[in-house]
Amino acid sequence: MDNRERVDVLIAHGCVITLDPTRRVIDDGAVAVKGDRIVAVGKTDELSAKYSAERTIDARRKAVLPGFIDAHAHAGHAMLRTIGGADGDAWTDACEAIYTQASDEDFWETESHLAALERLKAGVTTGVSLLGGGDSIMRVDDPVYARRHCDAVVKTGTRSMVAVGPSRPPSPRAYTRHDSSGSTTRDVDFDQMYEVCKAIVDTCHGDANGRIHIALTLPVFAPQHYPAHAQWEDVARHEAARYMALAQSRALSFTQDGHRAGSLEFAHRELGLMNAKSFMSHAIDLTEADIAACVESGASIVHNPSAIMSIIGRCPVPELIDAGVTVAIGSDAAAPDRGYDMFRHMWQCMHYHRRHFRDPDVLPHGKALEMVTIDAAKALSLDGEIGSLEAGKLADIILVDLFKPHLMPMNMPVYRVTCFANAADVCMTMVGGRILMEDYRVLSVDEAQILERVEAAAQRMLERSGLRHLLEMPATLWRGSRY
Repeated sequence: MDNRERVDVLIAHGCVITLDPTRRVIDDGAVAVKGDRIVAVGKTDELSAKYSAERTIDARRKAVLPGFIDAHAHAGHAMLRTIGGADGDAWTDACEAIYTQASDEDFWETESHLAALERLKAGVTTGVSLLGGGDSIMRVDDPVYARRHCDAVVKTGTRSMVAVGPSRPPSPRAYTRHDSSGSTTRDVDFDQMYEVCKAIVDTCHGDANGRIHIALTLPVFAPQHYPAHAQWEDVARHEAARYMALAQSRALSFTQDGHRAGSLEFAHRELGLMNAKSFMSHAIDLTEADIAACVESGASIVHNPSAIMSIIGRCPVPELIDAGVTVAIGSDAAAPDRGYDMFRHMWQCMHYHRRHFRDPDVLPHGKALEMVTIDAAKALSLDGEIGSLEAGKLADIILVDLFKPHLMPMNMPVYRVTCFANAADVCMTMVGGRILMEDYRVLSVDEAQILERVEAAAQRMLERSGLRHLLEMPATLWRGSRY
């Protein structure tokens, strides 16, 4: 008679990189999963003696890791890859036109499917997505767009924190709705946007057994960098007060996109936007007062090393870490010139700051891995549930195939994962005990069908927007040293 405890899945014989409090790396390690939770992590022989599994997954020659967390990105952007070529202003203007005038419900659902699919294939089990972007242009004229976005994530099986808030001033802003009866345009002001955001919280937060979280966001107020902002100060104070009151009443996280020198201090001391449930992105060229605001408030920073803003200025990641601030890594989404491959962003992060300091000892590989796992979970206030392989946590687990030329020989596994692996090396993705991809094949959704829908939705978007000319190659693409 087998007296062993029954579990659903035993992942055995892998190199388990736990990211637990002692940062164990277990050779010939195993993870036991029952329902949606991890019940044990340890050596394969020990767990095999204790547990009898409905299914055993052989993880030989593979790294077993917690699912990656992408702490900052934008819904909508996966449809706008490289549009406008080298013209950043054209790309930003395209975001505004498409998100407010040329996108329908199917656009937001299909784009969400595409982003979630890319993420799960890259081992990203949890992602943050602001419902729009460009220069803070959000699709919050009606709750249906967030609902369709969330529905696609739910079907794909991953986790998402969807951030909603008003578009930047001025108000009102014109939004166009497309449906079977035609197209209608109406002006939407801040009060209407706020009511839509409240409705999104009410209908979407906690959906799919907690796989969907809603966060709140506001445009960054920074008149020192953008003089036109100065006239919006009263609006900024009013919106900050009511959105933070809503966040606190529902225990929601708060995030912002695009902080730079001086704006964090103002957000904290004047607007009251920073606390332990706040995570602020980009954060370039910070002042000492900005860093002090993070320390005092307990807010986290999301660094986007592959983003254009990290070319314009530098997020002082090592300095923030040394000050005790939690720093996560974000992709900044799939446009205009990047993607959801967090391996790429880890590598970029390490080399970006090493080059700045001219010091190869800056940002150890283990710290970079923490920034897309346990540190990112802490930034999102989810570290009690995800971010590491520990008994009691949700079973968000990925396998990385190490038996490949660019990852051999199979030693120093943390270095292999952070220096040499890429999204295409993820061979299994599990979320909450459910296997979404195995042997590189997506099981939760029909990948080919999604890609066909993406192409059709993109064509409709281009026709409505009149922006097809932005797909043309610029004359300065070749031969010269710059556009």
